Amino acid sequence: MLASIYDKTDKGREEIATRKHQLPNRLRPLLVLIDGKQPISGLLKKVMPLGLNERNLQELVELELITPIQATTTNTAPATAADITPATANAENTLQQTKTNAPEAEEVQKFQEIYLFFNETIKSNLGLRGFSLQLKAERANTLEDFENLRTPYLQAIMKSKGREIARGLRDRLDQLLYEGEMRNSDTFLHEE
Repeated sequence: MLASIYDKTDKGREEIATRKHQLPNRLRPLLVLIDGKQPISGLLKKVMPLGLNERNLQELVELELITPIQATTTNTAPATAADITPATANAENTLQQTKTNAPEAEEVQKFQEIYLFFNETIKSNLGLRGFSLQLKAERANTLEDFENLRTPYLQAIMKSKGREIARGLRDRLDQLLYEGEMRNSDTFLHEE
């Protein structure tokens, strides 16, 4: 199973967009990362720190949210014209798409990092008071959704933990959202 490439089914894409099928939150990061391009072994390495593994992948298969689309091979012999089947041509096209979609993979990685940042810091700094923010972070589907959540998040952190902690978290969040570019529009964080 670990040598296969998986992709989201229509049901899986619908779950990402609408949460209609009520996938447990712990499985969502794995579903988000499955893109039909990367071998599952590489994706599992990325989500292992979250406690996700091959068993969780099987859960997504059983829920019909993902499906295997190809098994990778380790054959290193050069391909001949006789070896090129529709499946081989499809694999080569997939490889080409992966190379051209590298920015898309980076966006998925960035989305995942920001998603984890919000979930971890809201829970640890706000507890139950951050429940509504937690829901908004869970519903975020784009980087813009996270950008829109930035100010209410920072205001809640400042109110609960103070300016210094809010500034530190703002700097970490800006590093993720804007790749280090600081936003100085947070007048509520400046000393009075």
